[in-house]
Amino acid sequence: MTDAEDRKPQSDEARSGFLPPIGVAAPAEPDSSTTSEFAVPEGLAVSRTGTESEATSEFAVPDGLDVAPPHPAESEGSAFNRPSTYSAKRPPPAFTPPNGVPAVSLTRDVPWQDRMRTMLRMPVTERPAPEPIQRHDDSGPAVPRVLDLTLRIGELLLAGGEGAEDVEAAMFAVCRSYGLDRCEPNVTFTLLAISYQPSLVDDPVTASRTVRRRSPDYTRLAAVYQLVDDLSDPETHVSLEEAYRRLAEIRRNRHPYSGWTLTAASGLLAGSASVLVGGGFLVFVAAAVGAMLGDRLAWLCAGRGLPEFYQFTVAATPPAAIGVALTVAHVDVKASAVITGGLFALLPGRALVAGVQDGLTGFYITASARLLEVLYFFVGIVAGVLTVLYFGVQLGANLNPDAALGGDPRPVLQIVASMALSLAFAVLLQQERSTVLMATLNGGIAWVVYGALHVTGDISPVAATAVAAGVVGLFGQLLARYRFASALPYTTAAIGPLLPGSATYFGLLGIAQNEVTDGLASLTKAVALAMAIAIGVNLGSEISRIFLRIGSPEKRRAAKRTRGF
Repeated sequence: MTDAEDRKPQSDEARSGFLPPIGVAAPAEPDSSTTSEFAVPEGLAVSRTGTESEATSEFAVPDGLDVAPPHPAESEGSAFNRPSTYSAKRPPPAFTPPNGVPAVSLTRDVPWQDRMRTMLRMPVTERPAPEPIQRHDDSGPAVPRVLDLTLRIGELLLAGGEGAEDVEAAMFAVCRSYGLDRCEPNVTFTLLAISYQPSLVDDPVTASRTVRRRSPDYTRLAAVYQLVDDLSDPETHVSLEEAYRRLAEIRRNRHPYSGWTLTAASGLLAGSASVLVGGGFLVFVAAAVGAMLGDRLAWLCAGRGLPEFYQFTVAATPPAAIGVALTVAHVDVKASAVITGGLFALLPGRALVAGVQDGLTGFYITASARLLEVLYFFVGIVAGVLTVLYFGVQLGANLNPDAALGGDPRPVLQIVASMALSLAFAVLLQQERSTVLMATLNGGIAWVVYGALHVTGDISPVAATAVAAGVVGLFGQLLARYRFASALPYTTAAIGPLLPGSATYFGLLGIAQNEVTDGLASLTKAVALAMAIAIGVNLGSEISRIFLRIGSPEKRRAAKRTRGF
C-alpha cells in the first residue's frame, strides 16, 4: 500500500452523492469541490473590511455603538479577599431566602465561652468577623507557635475534666485572639487537633497533642480560664511570650491542699454520706475511717504504678470490710450505711456528667469513651465490694438491705450533712477557696429540692433527682457567668449528695446474696439516677444560656432533626 492510498482523505477529495444524469456534462471542478452553505453566491458582491479575518462573532459589537471599557482584571489573590468593587457600606444584594437571613452580631459584654460556643455551633460561612488580634506588630506571631499554645491550653482543660465543647470553645478563642480566624479545633477523649488554613490557595497547618493523664485540679482549671479570658479581652494585650510564661506558671503551681488534707476530706465525704442514708455518729466515724483507709491504699497503688481500675478496686474494700466486721461482731450499727458512705467517695460523678454532656452536645466519640471509662471504674468498685460482701455472707454476716433506709426523716441534720459532703467534694477536686463556699451552698440547695420533691411530695426519686440536678446546673452556670469562670467548680461538688450510692450498694448486696433479680433492679435504678443527674445538670446549663444576651434570636441555631435520619 502506497502512502497516497494509506493517508486520510482530505476535504477536497469528498464527492457529492448527487451526480449529474448521463449525458449531462458535469461542471468544471474548482480547486475545492466542497463549499459551505454559508458561502457567498456567485455574482453577489460583498464589501471587504480589509482585515485579516473575515469571520465575525454574533456577539460582536455593531459599528457605531460605543461601549464603556471593562474594569481592569483583578490580580490573582486569596479567595478570602474582598473584590475591589465591594463596599461594606453599600453591599451588593445577595440571594437570600424569602424572609431573609438575619445578621449575626455577638455582643462583647458576655463571657468569651458563650461567644466562642455560639460561633462553633454556626456554619462556617455565617461566622462573624474575627476578634481583635492580640499582637503588637504587623507580622504577628508564627502560626505553629499559636497552634502549640492553643493545644497546650486545651490539654490542661481536657485533663481537668472539662467537656469537649468547652475545650473547643477555649481553643477557638485563643486562635481568634491572635488573628487565626479560619481554624477548626477537634477534641476527642485523648487527642486534640487543630487545623488552620490561611486561604483556599495555601496549604493548611495542622497540629495535634495527646492527653495521657487526667487529674482533677479546678484551681489550675480556673487559672487557665483566666488566661483565655485575658487573651480574648480586646483591652488586655497579652503577647505570645507572656501567654507561654503564664501557662508555665500554671503548670508549676502546687495543689492548694496537701495529700493528708485530701484524705481527711475523703473521710468527711463518706461520713456525711452515711448520715444522709440514716446513720448516726458511730456510723459516721466508721464510714470516715473506712474511706480514709481506702484513700491511703489508692495512693499506695498509684505510687506503684497500678492502673486506676485496680486503685478503685482496692479503695472500695476497706469501707465494705468495716461494715461487714461490725455486722459479724453484732454491733448495733447500720452496716449498710457504712458501706454506702464509702461508695459515695468513689462514684465517678463528674466523669458521668461530662460523658452525657458530650453526647447531648454532639461529641459522640468522646461521650462513648467517657462513659466507657465510667463503666470500668464502676466495675472496679463492684469487684472490690462484691468480694468483701461475698466473704461476709459466707462468714454469717446478716446484712439487711432495708437497714440503711430506716428511721424518721431528719431534714436539718441531712441538710447539714449534704453541705458537708459538698464541702469535702470541693476539697477533693482542688477547688479555689473562694469557690468552696458557693459550691457548698449549691449542694445544700440541691438536697433541699430533692427532699421537698421526694420525701414531702412523694415524687419518684429519679424525677426528683433530675429536677435537683437541673437546679444545680442552672445556679452553677449563673455563678460561673457572674465570675467569668468555668461552671465545673460550682456544679461538680454540688451533685455529690445526689449520687446513687445506696442504690449501688443494694444492687451489689442482692447479687452477693444470690438475689440477682432484686440486685439488677437496684443497679438499674442506680443507672437511672446517674443519667438523671447528668441530664439535669446539662439541661440546667442550657436553660441558663437561653436567657443570656449574646446576639440575634438565631444566635445558637442548631441542626433541626426530629427523626433518626
